[in-house]
Amino acid sequence: MTRTTLLSSPTESTGKTAVALALASEAQERGDDVGYMKPRGTSLESVVGKTLDSDPMLAREVLDVEDEVHEMEPVVYSPTFVEEAVQGRVDPEELRDEVKTAYDKLADGRGLVFLEGADVYTTGGVVGLTDADIARVLDAHVVLIAGFDGYRSVDGILAAARVFGDRLAGVVLNGVEDPGFDDVEGSVVPFLESRGIPVNGVLPYDRSVAGVTVADLRDRLNATSLTDASHDGYVERFLVGAMSGEEALRQFRRTKDAVVVTGADRADVQSAALEAPGVRCIVLAGGLEPPSAVVSKAREKEVPILSVGLDTVAVLDEIEEVVQHGRKPDASTVDTVRDLLTRHADVDALLGD
Repeated sequence: MTRTTLLSSPTESTGKTAVALALASEAQERGDDVGYMKPRGTSLESVVGKTLDSDPMLAREVLDVEDEVHEMEPVVYSPTFVEEAVQGRVDPEELRDEVKTAYDKLADGRGLVFLEGADVYTTGGVVGLTDADIARVLDAHVVLIAGFDGYRSVDGILAAARVFGDRLAGVVLNGVEDPGFDDVEGSVVPFLESRGIPVNGVLPYDRSVAGVTVADLRDRLNATSLTDASHDGYVERFLVGAMSGEEALRQFRRTKDAVVVTGADRADVQSAALEAPGVRCIVLAGGLEPPSAVVSKAREKEVPILSVGLDTVAVLDEIEEVVQHGRKPDASTVDTVRDLLTRHADVDALLGD
């Protein structure tokens, strides 16, 4: 009989994809025939003329499986789809049948199937396909992958636990930063377990997994690099260079691991950014190049300058998206998370062994 585990989350960007594929990889290593499915695609991008979720494609690569993407992702939960559902042009019962049919084909002959939930566990309500609905339809156990952003994060975990009820097999707290790690293990874990919620692991924050590099920004923006400086530096925040050069310098010196977004005509802001040790990158909107003196200084200080054809508002929207939600997982991310799980989680319990 196939054991099916759904990885869900009370909030966005908690690392469900990497954890699901890391667990699936570990199960493969132990000799299990493993499948992966994301019933509703929500991490959407355009691929060969179709809107698809990138996570099933990563699963095909990491797990070396040949399942069809449309079976791994039977529902593309796009804005257009949601609009049609709200307008009554989608039949929820037919949709559930489609998901069940795709699952049955994918699960046939396999010992384990990992289901990845949507961005948050409530997504899909307009068609009766929330994560709780999926768990019921496909008879899945649920593991909640939760971030920790202070003690109020516990509220979200408790709310999700009530929704999943007896199907909840456990919780993994992921990406817990060092200042709060001891508090989580010493207070949060015992509290949750006193409420009947088993905690299967507490994974520390790892910058190589969750951090966003200059290279990630360059690729997301399709930017041109004006210097040969390394793009490996991490950025955690962005600043808009719309003030005077003197004010910009005061502000930039108070920050760290920042990207400065400004126009190519603001040489004063660019120069101020190059004087601030916490600025990791300068992004110039509008597609124009800065003065040669600024480029020379950036090369000397080994600070990347990226030129982007988009206007400032569009650039900020793109940067905000990637900085807030983190980088997309890849095969190396999965390997790192697998190592973290081995060291900081009860993998046997997560695999149902």
